[in-house]
Order: sequence, then C-alpha cells, then structure tokens
Amino acid sequence: MHRLIVALLSAVDAAIAVAVGLAATLAPLTLLWVFGFGGGADWGVLWPAAVSAWQLGNLVPLHITLPPEYLAATGIDASAASFVLSLAPLAFATFTAIFAARSGARASHADAWIVGVVTSTAVFAALATAAAFTGENEVAAVARWQAILIPTLVFALPALVAAVVTEWREAGSGVVAQVRDRVEGQPHGWSEAPALIARGVAVSVVALIGAGALVLGVSLFARAGQIVALFQASSVDPAGSVVITLGQLAYLPTLVVWALSFVAGPGFAVGTGTAVSPAGTQVGVLPGIPVLGVVPETTTTWLLLLALIPVGIGALAGWVARSRLVRSAGVPVVARTEPASSRFDDDRTATLSGLVGTSGGEDEAPDADGVDQDAGGHGHGDEPMGARLVIALGIAVVSAAAAALLAFAASGSLGPGRLAEFGPAPGPVALAVGLEVLIGAAILLLAPVGRRSVHGSGWEAASTSPQEGRGDETGTPLAATGRADDAADEPPRIPDLDDTADLAAIAAAWSGVRATSARAAAERDGEAERGESSGDATTEPIDLPPSA
Repeated sequence: MHRLIVALLSAVDAAIAVAVGLAATLAPLTLLWVFGFGGGADWGVLWPAAVSAWQLGNLVPLHITLPPEYLAATGIDASAASFVLSLAPLAFATFTAIFAARSGARASHADAWIVGVVTSTAVFAALATAAAFTGENEVAAVARWQAILIPTLVFALPALVAAVVTEWREAGSGVVAQVRDRVEGQPHGWSEAPALIARGVAVSVVALIGAGALVLGVSLFARAGQIVALFQASSVDPAGSVVITLGQLAYLPTLVVWALSFVAGPGFAVGTGTAVSPAGTQVGVLPGIPVLGVVPETTTTWLLLLALIPVGIGALAGWVARSRLVRSAGVPVVARTEPASSRFDDDRTATLSGLVGTSGGEDEAPDADGVDQDAGGHGHGDEPMGARLVIALGIAVVSAAAAALLAFAASGSLGPGRLAEFGPAPGPVALAVGLEVLIGAAILLLAPVGRRSVHGSGWEAASTSPQEGRGDETGTPLAATGRADDAADEPPRIPDLDDTADLAAIAAAWSGVRATSARAAAERDGEAERGESSGDATTEPIDLPPSA
C-alpha cells in the first residue's frame, strides 16, 4: 500500500479516536441539558465539560475549584473548595488504546508502520491540543502540557507496541525483521525466548484482567441490594439517574483493576488510612456513589486462597511457553509404508510430546557419548535450562510491570481530605503479581522432564526402567542381540492414533515402563513359526500314474 494512503488512513484513525471519545461525553451532557434544564442553560458550557471529562478519562488530572456561590448554596466548607480529581474512568483510555493498537497493526500490515504510527500520533496530538485550548474552564482546570502530552502517550504507546509486535511476527524486511532474524539465529531455546516471553505476558495479563472482571461481577451480584439502596438514597430524577449510570459504566474498567489487585493480595484503598484486601478490610465513611456499594464491610481469611488464581495464571503462561518450545524443537518425520491418520499432524505430534514431558529434540538418536546431536552437530542432551529460566523471569517481570501500570492508571484522588487516596498501590501489586506469576510459570517451565526416544513403532523410555537390562529367552541381554541392533537402525516413526499397538506403546511410555510394540512382537512370532515349520519340512517321492 502506498505510504500516502497509509498516512491518510492513520490520520483518520486518530481523528475518529478523539471524536468518539468526545462524543461519548458530549451526548449524555446534551440529553441532560435538554431534559434536565429544559434548554434554559447555556449550551456553550457543555463543550468545556465534555472536554474535561474526556481529559480525565485519558489520565489527565483535573484541578477542581468550586465557585463561592456553590459553596454558599450547598454549605460546603471553604477548605474543601479546591482539590484534585485524578481517579480516571478508564473506559476512555481503554477505547483510545484499543483504537491506537488497531491503527498501528494495520500500518504494519501495509509495510509502512513508522509512517502510520508517526502520522496518527501527530494528528492525535494536534486534536488534543485543540481540545485543550478550546475546552478551558475555571471549575476544572488542567495543566496544558499534561492535557496534550498524557492523552498523546495513551494513544502513541499502544500504536507503537502493536506495530512492532506485528512487524516481529509477519515482516520479511526492515529493522524489526533484521533484529528478529538475528535473535532467531541463536541456539535452540534462546531464539524463541523474546516471542515466548511476549506470548506468556499476553496470556497472563489477559487472564488477570479476566479474573478481576469475574470477581467484580460476583461482587456486583452479591452486593446488588446495597447498590440499589444507594441509588434510591441519592433521590435524583430520571435524567440524573441516566448520567450517574453512564458515569459508573465508564468507571467499570477501573473497578476491574481494583478487583485484580484484590485477587493478587494487596487490595486497594477507598480513602486515606483504609484498606480492602483478602487479609482484612478497614473502611470508614464512603461517598454516596452507588457503585461503591460493592466494597465489602468485612472479609474472611478464606479469600486469601484467591492468590492461587495468579499462580494458576502463571502456570498457564508457562505451559503455553513450554509447549511452544517443544513445537519449535520439532519432531522427526520419516516416510511411512502405510497412510497416517489425518488426525495426527506435525503440530499435534509436538503437542503430544509436550504433554508427556519430552522435547522433540530429544527424539534423535544419541551419539557415542550419550549426548543427542542436533542438525548442526551441537549436543543438547536436555532442554536449555538457561533459556527456560529467562523465559519464566521475563514473563513474571513484564507481567508485574503491566500490573503496576494498570494499578497506577486505576488509582488517584476523588476529592478533598481523606478522599485523596483511592485505588491500589502500584508497588505492592507489582510485587505480588510478579511473585505469584513467577511461581506458576516456574512450575511448568523449570520442572524436570523424563527423556523418551522413538524406535520402530513404539516409544521407549530413555531412563532406567524396571525391565532395564533384561535378556531374551536364552538369558542374553537385549542390547547384545540382533534385535536390539535392528531396532536401533530403524528410523523413528510418528505413532498413529488409529493403531492399537501405538496407543499401547504411548500408554506404556506414560507409566515409565519399557514397551515393545505388539506389531514387532507379532513379526517375531511369525518369524519363529516360519523357522519351526522350515525345520520340520521333509520331501517324499510322488507316484505319478503311467501315461497312456
């Protein structure tokens, strides 16, 4: 695709991202102006309010200054007239990040990711600057550099990450492709480390967010009565109820991150000196916001078992990385004298090898020193422990960094005084998530495996088995017989799931017992029968009738 077209499409993506975010705030405010105030208020004040809400949703803190008239009408103390509102409704930032990632990936598919990312970021920055200059108001003031820089970073970073990841996976040329080719040229195991770390982090982060969403959903269902009671106590008209509901929906991603930190263990705060965690809950008087009714007054220590969820998520990420390591090692494929099952291809062979705890690289015959040789003659008797350790640490560290970033975005100030601290603390959340994910990933990535090799039509355990060293019927060890030599010379063959003998061999490999293929046994029995029959054969003369 032409670079000019890519630049135009990226500019349109940035414009849509800004327009949709501003429209999402301006539309409900317009409905409130029509049905709540009857059109009597100045419509011009809606634009600054919409811009302020969009900036807050994109992590820009607002400096609120209540006018004296409002303080006099509501009886609020003058000391609470000024405060910082920085607890962001992350629905806006989430939409911006998703739209930016989509734009960056599309630019990469068009082989012009640098042009696309730079163009879309520049257009987004220009529109954010225009919104900052036209949306100024005295009640919700912002630092102009923050109003421009922070939303631009919310857009630029996901676009850049998505473009680089797409380039790494699909590009055939360019800077990222050259770096990828150099990394993939490293010895086995190390070449897959960056991709496996990225894949494991994606699995762990998505699963952690899903766990937080699940816990939040259960809490909303269990505390629905308290939430409805707070709604009724607010005594707002239908238009006000709609606005409050939409505002709470915008804060749902923020609450998901709170639930994530609760699952991890550190929990979150709902005011200065408060804590909500599985270990205990200490809360004071909360604002009358209906969705805060989901916060429990007390907790039980049984909820500490929730920490096993991140451990399981780490194990899932480790399993995904370990299975990819096995698949990248490959399984030898040889010609077959009979058609193989269509349900058993190379990928499934590698996956099966990973499930039984072997690597495809271990299926090759060992050399004289007992060390397996790869295609280049390099010994790799075991899977590379160093690469697996780095992958496990990488998944844990990057997942902890992602959790810290989410906790930072989901925390802030909601008002003056004790309302200045809301949300999780990034440091404890990062530490807890990192340790829990590391434990789970290490269980799958660093666990020792039993080595097995493929011979003939069955799988043999390479480790010592109860039948190791047993001889044949004459007492001669199997290794000294011709059958062992013939089996060693036979090329490895992929087991067939439609073959009963192969299934029996696989089951024997699971139990760690040396298995002999039923087909090979049948062939030997047939040879023995033919030998016996040939030894007993005699010839006798046949009397032919005389010819006429």
